[in-house]
Amino acid sequence: MSASPDRRTVLRGAALAGIACFGAAACAAGEQGSGARPSSDAPVELGPAAEVPVGGAKLYAAQRLLVSQPTKGEFKCFSSVCTHMGGTLNKIEKGQAVCPLHGSHFEVATGKVAQGPASSPLEEVPVKVKGGKLVAG
Repeated sequence: MSASPDRRTVLRGAALAGIACFGAAACAAGEQGSGARPSSDAPVELGPAAEVPVGGAKLYAAQRLLVSQPTKGEFKCFSSVCTHMGGTLNKIEKGQAVCPLHGSHFEVATGKVAQGPASSPLEEVPVKVKGGKLVAG
């Protein structure tokens, strides 16, 4: 008859399994890292073009996209997935989108790296205005 493991042993094993899963997911995200977008390549409507300020940008978290308007009527769209470790950019400060994981900054007008550790620019995504709405993809 074998002895059952005590509660502490079971909890320790569960914690280690959770860390292993998290680590594997982080590594996979880092390997994919070059600005992977959502799986669908179908065009997606983001909302009114007027919501993106001239000279500024807006993050679309659900679509993992960043749209900027460097000059009036000119829109640029980029993946909001950091090219360093696959984190999602979560804020815009002084014309730069910021990754909360390791502090990489990207220029919202060009997608270029402004501050590492990321070394590759954000992936550019086609965007157009259709009926006053932004359509990416």
